[in-house]
Order: sequence, then C-alpha cells, then structure tokens
Amino acid sequence: MIQLTIIKITGYGPWTLTLGSDREHHLQILQSSLYKEIQKHFSEKNCLVFSNRFDELFAISNGLSLKDHVEIQEKLSKSFSLGLSMTIGYGKTPFEANLKASEARKSNTILDKDHNILGFMDGKAVQDVQILHMDVDGTTSISSAKSPYEISSLMFRIFSEMSEFFLGKNSLTFFMGGDNFMIISSEDGKANAIKFLELMEKKYSIIMNCGIGRAKTAREAANHATKSLDAIRKLRNSGERQRVLELPC
Repeated sequence: MIQLTIIKITGYGPWTLTLGSDREHHLQILQSSLYKEIQKHFSEKNCLVFSNRFDELFAISNGLSLKDHVEIQEKLSKSFSLGLSMTIGYGKTPFEANLKASEARKSNTILDKDHNILGFMDGKAVQDVQILHMDVDGTTSISSAKSPYEISSLMFRIFSEMSEFFLGKNSLTFFMGGDNFMIISSEDGKANAIKFLELMEKKYSIIMNCGIGRAKTAREAANHATKSLDAIRKLRNSGERQRVLELPC
C-alpha cells in the first residue's frame, strides 16, 4: 500500500495575472523556492517530493498522519502568502493512489478544513514503496557527440517514453535532472525495468542502468535504489556488466 500527497498552489492562475506581463522571473523564483521548502519539510519526515507540474508537486507520504500534514502546512503558510492545498490518496499501486487523491479533490472530501487538506487515508494498511532509479550509461560519450541542448532533447524524449511505458504498469515516473529518472513502481518493477531498458537499447542504441529499492518510506526506498545503482557503476568499472540490480536491504 502506498500513500501519496498532491500539493497544489490554489488560485494560481488568477494570481499570476495580477503581476503584469513582466512576471515570469517572479514565477520561476517562487516555484523554485516552493519546491525547496516542500521537499525540506517532507524529507525531514522520511518522505520524498517530486515535481509533477511546477504549480503541483507529488509527495510519496508513506508513514505520515493527518497531524504531520497539518504541521507541514502550518510551516509552509509562514513562508508563503499563496494558499496551498494538500490532497491525500492511497492505493495498492502508485497510480491507484494518484486516482484516489484525484477522486478526493473532485468530490471535495475534506480531512482538515482549516488547513485545506483533503483526501482519503488508510492508517491500518501496511505501507510499502518500491522505487526504480534509472540513469543513462555513457553520458560522457553522448556529450562528446551532441550539444547540450541536443542532450536535453534526448533526455526528454526518453522521459516521455518512460512515462508512457510505466503509466501502463500503474507506476509514476519523474525526471530528476541530468540523466536521472525515478519511477515509483508497482509490484513487478524489476521485470518492467528489464523490458524498458531493452526497448531503449533497441530503439535508440542507448544503454541504461536501474537500481531498485524497497522500504516502508520513500526516502529509505530511494536510498536503497541509489545504492543499487551505485553498485552497478562499480561493477561496470571492474568489467562486470549488470543493468538492473536490487541489493538486499
């Protein structure tokens, strides 16, 4: 069972118009600052935040109670004058948790009116999250053949295909910058990772690696996934090829 919290700026569109046409730099500064603070407060509670759109973020919030969400909301309200809503969902897969949160938003299912928190929570279910951490192998050689913008274009193309592929597996994909991606995965993460890496090699002649981590909280799962990815790099340096790896916890 996975718990997911969607954090969204409320009244964002109308508010941006009050800034006039010379507003883009203000918006980018705000969005960056908001991401920093939200990531800080959630990660302190062993969660992990991903940018869905710049005015909307996804926190994998396993282990967090309603009281924890209220505490974070109160801290954020002291830092930003804009309103923020939080919508909580849960499910057997990440995509189901996303759907549950979306259902709560549409039905206006309120958990805490004073702090603008909506959603559904299941405190009895055992929470568990599996994260795949993928990167492109040999980025240095790609960089020598392509310009920086061409490399970015390639990464977004991979991200688009990765997002569609894993969405079909009830999983959620996020681009982490550089050549790194994280997938909040459904149960069959390893098998799906192998299939996707084979697809990328066949279609683009690109070799990718995938570290897998599983734990009760998102930070722990990401930690294990990154350790597994680092182990793949060490094996590569010693001459051993392994593309998908899950180290024992």
